[in-house]
Amino acid sequence: MAVPDALHDLAKDLMKRATELQLEGELELAADLYQRSIETWPTAEAYTCLGWAYRHQGRIEDAIEECRKAIALDPSFGTPYNDIGGYLIELGRPDEAIPWLEKAIASERYDCYHFPWYNLGRVYLAKEMFTRAREYFEKSLEIDSEYQPAAEALARIRHILQ
Repeated sequence: MAVPDALHDLAKDLMKRATELQLEGELELAADLYQRSIETWPTAEAYTCLGWAYRHQGRIEDAIEECRKAIALDPSFGTPYNDIGGYLIELGRPDEAIPWLEKAIASERYDCYHFPWYNLGRVYLAKEMFTRAREYFEKSLEIDSEYQPAAEALARIRHILQ
């Protein structure tokens, strides 16, 4: 096995273990392993996951910075754009979230296109633009009909608009 392949495999193993630790609530250990993965073989996914760990530690500005690093490494990867948008919504800055979420929707490589549509719905809900919020929640559900947060938000919006 060539050295780059071995490094790549090690980085993937570190990412896998970090994700398991994060799901178990071991955020410090997870963040450490994500950082080690990045040092071994940097990927947009590792930077994004490190951001995710930071977010769960309440370090939202650090999470945004890690997502920016992910985008610099791979601008086609949609997850960090959506994550930045979501973090900005959490920070009470929904207008700043819009361009990030639109970039997530336009990204070439993303497994969860329903997330940015849902998050745009959250933006317009926060702005009390209920009809527009409804349209985004409906689009999220069109992409993934099982996405419960969008279904719940849509039900709330329909109740408001009655």
